[in-house]
Amino acid sequence: MPQSIKTPLLDKVSTPAQLRELEDADLPQLAEELRAETVSAVSVTGGHLGAGLGVVELTLAIHKVFDTPDDKLIWDVGHQCYPHKIITGRRERIRTLRQGGGLSGFTKRAESEYDPFGAAHSSTSISAGLGMAVARDLSDCDNNVVCVIGDGAMSAGMAYEAMNNAGAMDSRLIVILNDNDMSIAPPVGAMSAYLARRISGGTYRQLRNWAKQLAKKLPKKWERRAARAEEYTRGFWTGGTLFEELGFYYVGPIDGHNFDHLLPVLRNVRDAKEGPILVHVVTQKGKGYGPAENSDDKGHATARFNVVTGAQEKSKPNAPSYTKVFANTLSKLAEDDDKIVGITAAMPSGTGLDIFGDKYPDRCFDVGIAEQHAVTFAAGLASQGYKPFAAIYSTFLQRAYDQVVHDVAVQKLPVRFAIDRAGLVGADGPTHAGSFDVAYLCCLPDFVVMAAADEAELTRMVATAVAIDDCPSAFRFPRGEGVGVEMPENPEPLEIGKGRIIREGSSIALLSLGTRLSESLNAADQLAAQGLPATVADARFAKPLDHDLITRLAKDHDVLVTIEEGSVGGFGSHVLKFLSDEGLLEGGLKVRTMVLPDIFIDQNKPELMYAQSGLDADGIVKTVFAALGREQTAETGERA
Repeated sequence: MPQSIKTPLLDKVSTPAQLRELEDADLPQLAEELRAETVSAVSVTGGHLGAGLGVVELTLAIHKVFDTPDDKLIWDVGHQCYPHKIITGRRERIRTLRQGGGLSGFTKRAESEYDPFGAAHSSTSISAGLGMAVARDLSDCDNNVVCVIGDGAMSAGMAYEAMNNAGAMDSRLIVILNDNDMSIAPPVGAMSAYLARRISGGTYRQLRNWAKQLAKKLPKKWERRAARAEEYTRGFWTGGTLFEELGFYYVGPIDGHNFDHLLPVLRNVRDAKEGPILVHVVTQKGKGYGPAENSDDKGHATARFNVVTGAQEKSKPNAPSYTKVFANTLSKLAEDDDKIVGITAAMPSGTGLDIFGDKYPDRCFDVGIAEQHAVTFAAGLASQGYKPFAAIYSTFLQRAYDQVVHDVAVQKLPVRFAIDRAGLVGADGPTHAGSFDVAYLCCLPDFVVMAAADEAELTRMVATAVAIDDCPSAFRFPRGEGVGVEMPENPEPLEIGKGRIIREGSSIALLSLGTRLSESLNAADQLAAQGLPATVADARFAKPLDHDLITRLAKDHDVLVTIEEGSVGGFGSHVLKFLSDEGLLEGGLKVRTMVLPDIFIDQNKPELMYAQSGLDADGIVKTVFAALGREQTAETGERA
């Protein structure tokens, strides 16, 4: 007999309400279709694939059991939310993921009522969920709050701070631990599924509460012993003693790909009305798509790819990436200096420290998603004469700012910060933009802050950081490949606080910090065509400023424009303060500071984002003419 053709289900499910109309028996087919749709969409857009594939069944089970959006569902980090987006009214736009004008690659409040909390940094879900749960209680409402957090995110202290608070408050909150890597669970099978159903059910909970009430009538010593006996007996079978200590009622582990295990447990915890509950779900990252399952990172982040083969689109680079230049330079310098160590917060490949770690495994430390710890750990190393390089994305370094101030800057410890992903980062959007590091570091006393204009400059800045042994330092560089300049074989340290003149001109001075230097040179070409030959300078240092260079530019030119890939309050602000303090603004000098606009810029191609920000050659030229009070001629495509 030929097999009957199944009627597609995903076409009938565009909202969780429609999902809830299906029978439980329909969910495996729907999961298969949802997984295929996720693979198809990411093959077109690129993005985070493995995490979403691992939670397909969990996503459907949650929306089936809980009354979203009235029940609040919070995805920690959010890179696993693509299947969630598909079944919450966004399937028609799913192939715009991470594109200009398209869907965000993370949860986003402005995008859907099914995204009650935006996320892109890890370990925030339980804190946010507890806030929502308390707000619900204060409002006398009865909705559920569900937080889904991955095992990797549980390496961050914030998650435990939130759990400790939630356990002490005894608020009704459901946390689902998506364990796809840590292997903190015993083998998941029929027995563990049976136990999870039993201990999450009402009968067991009622018996447990009755026993607690009885124990309270006993002498205190016996009450404590009874509580410990129940806790550790359950902990022996389920492995949840840690979470019980934090005040959570632990359920699990259960198979996160088996609806027969997921649905009854989730229904039990939904109907439980007491305290915080943690459900331990074990899943497989990249589940159901062979190329993702077989890749080293389980398809965590991919470029566009061929669905059949899994082969990703790869363009031949014109130059090495800044990240690789940093890693290779640090590795080379470490050959002659055994005090150099590398530190990453769960981003070894993203920061290039996997290259360093392969060569010096005993001098490379991945501390997990724990930027605060990473910085103070580096401070401890520095206090003992080592030369720690804390390689952290600009956006993630924000999470450790108190440690940068209190544990590093106040003590003037020579921690070296390698700040990757400086400036705008393209598809990851505003949550990952490196917009603020210059502003939040330059305000700290005795901090050296550098920004590389190209990959050759980056090598010199790495060497400079190695040589600085009396204060903290940082050097920033963007995502992506360099500009293709010749690389120095043995990079020499820079003179601290000294910039360089790249091109001599007159009347107009363009003072660039970072990789806007190439756009400044392009702008100088346009200005020269307008009869305005411009001086172009590379500041190199945002702190300390090159006072001699700035003074010369101010005295010898009518217009001085600073250009940087950062927010207001950064390099340009410090230049303005110096000019004001020295009285250099009193002779008619026209100064303009070009920074990122005071908005969060949505994802797009980086070059389009910088054009939108006015930080390209055309924007620089327009700024110069506006300062002069003149209009551009038709040669540059502007009004005559």
